[in-house]
Amino acid sequence: MNLANIVESVPLQTDAHGVVRISGTRITLDTIVHEFEQGLTAEEIAYQFEVLDLANVYAVITYYLRHQDEVKLYLQNQDQQAEVVRQEIEQRFPSRGLRESLLAKRQAGI
Repeated sequence: MNLANIVESVPLQTDAHGVVRISGTRITLDTIVHEFEQGLTAEEIAYQFEVLDLANVYAVITYYLRHQDEVKLYLQNQDQQAEVVRQEIEQRFPSRGLRESLLAKRQAGI
């Protein structure tokens, strides 16, 4: 066997919404990078998310380390999109005074 000719793909897939996930799971690249940056090891990440294969966690971390600029740009774009969605939700469903209103209803027995 000639090891020089073995090429393995990174276990990442982009879903229909543009979110990068670990292949075959719902775990996002964002999650793995966040956990890794918080100091978790690949073993701890795999243990925390039982659906993840340890080798895949290592592969994703390796990909991240080799492509930090691209991944960080992707993560920034994800954060911006999340902020837009959050603002849209807050406009449609304002929460100002909601807690007080719910507490008043609770006290009134409604």
